[in-house]
Amino acid sequence: MRMRSGLALVALGAALVTPARAFELRSPAFEQGAAIPTEHACTGSNVSPPLAWRDPPEGTAAFALLVEDPDAPGGTWVHWVLYGIPPEKTELPREVPAVERPDEGMKQGRNDFRRTGYGGPCPPPGSRHRYLFRLFALDAPLGLAPGATRSDLLAAIRGHVLAEARLVGVFAR
Repeated sequence: MRMRSGLALVALGAALVTPARAFELRSPAFEQGAAIPTEHACTGSNVSPPLAWRDPPEGTAAFALLVEDPDAPGGTWVHWVLYGIPPEKTELPREVPAVERPDEGMKQGRNDFRRTGYGGPCPPPGSRHRYLFRLFALDAPLGLAPGATRSDLLAAIRGHVLAEARLVGVFAR
């Protein structure tokens, strides 16, 4: 196997075979590592950004999403807990309703603002924080009721994660 431009290429006779693309999470609202627009933060409309993913692993039976701020002064701050995302779904729209059951069997948990649904970036003034959007491809649906916490979700997905896709945005005020 020879590495070239970050892709492994395997010569099989005259043909070249490239590996499948990795499970990927992206947003039309911001690029990987770029600033999250104000409309998705506490200083704006505080609505969830649109998200899209591709190439989940074979056998994916459900997805779960966590959005966390690892730079928060008191430790990781949870901005969004969403689970029960159907396996055929490949995107979430802008402004997912902040209700326990927003759509198609999906359920939302409680964030660290003590609310259901998405709570946007809201770092202390002058601080630039990273926001990790973590999408988990799971081998089984979860039996969690609405209102689960980050800890509940992480315990429920233990042993069921086929892959994790990440998108990181930054925000400062």
